[in-house]
Amino acid sequence: MEYNKIILGIDPGTNNMGIGVVGISGNSLSLIAMDLLKTEKIDDHAVKLKKIFDTVLRTIDHFHPDELAIESQFFGKNVQSMLKLGRAQGVAIAAALHRDIPVFEYSPRKIKQSITGRGNASKEQVAAMLVSMLNMKSIPDYLDITDAIAVAACHFFQKKNTGTSSTNHYSGWKAFVTQNPGKIKNK
Repeated sequence: MEYNKIILGIDPGTNNMGIGVVGISGNSLSLIAMDLLKTEKIDDHAVKLKKIFDTVLRTIDHFHPDELAIESQFFGKNVQSMLKLGRAQGVAIAAALHRDIPVFEYSPRKIKQSITGRGNASKEQVAAMLVSMLNMKSIPDYLDITDAIAVAACHFFQKKNTGTSSTNHYSGWKAFVTQNPGKIKNK
C-alpha cells in the first residue's frame, strides 16, 4: 500500500518500549507494524539506552517514517524512575534527530483524549479503541505496544484536526536547543 506519510510512535520505557508504525493514506490511518523492545534482563542502564537507540535507528531505517511521535514524560513520585524514563525518551528522540526525523511529544492525557475522547481513560480502554479503529485482531499482550500506536494515532488526529500539531516539535538538534533555553548547558 502507498502512504502519504508514515508516523513512528514510541512509548518510551527502560524495561519495555512500545513501538508502533502507522501509515496515512488520505484521511485514513493504517497499522503498518508494532513491536516491543524488552530490556528488563539487561542490568547495565547504559547498555539498555544503547539498545533503545539502536532499535529506534533500525526501525527508522526499515520503515522510513516521516515523523516521530513520542509520549512525553509525566511527573511521578519516584524520582529515579522519572530520570530513567527521561533518559529512555531522550535516547529515542536523539535517534530520530540523528536521522533528521521531526519529533512531536504528547502528554499521556492528550493521547488518551485523542483516542477515546476522555483524558482519564485506562490503558485497556485505549487499546480496545485502537483494536476497533485499526481492525486489529486482538489487543497485544503488552499495552506498551498499543500505547505506542496510540501516540502515533494521536499525532495523526492532531494534525488532521488542526493542520498543525499543538505540541512540542523539534526538527533537529538546533531547533531543540533554541526551543529549550536553559535546558542545555555548554561546558
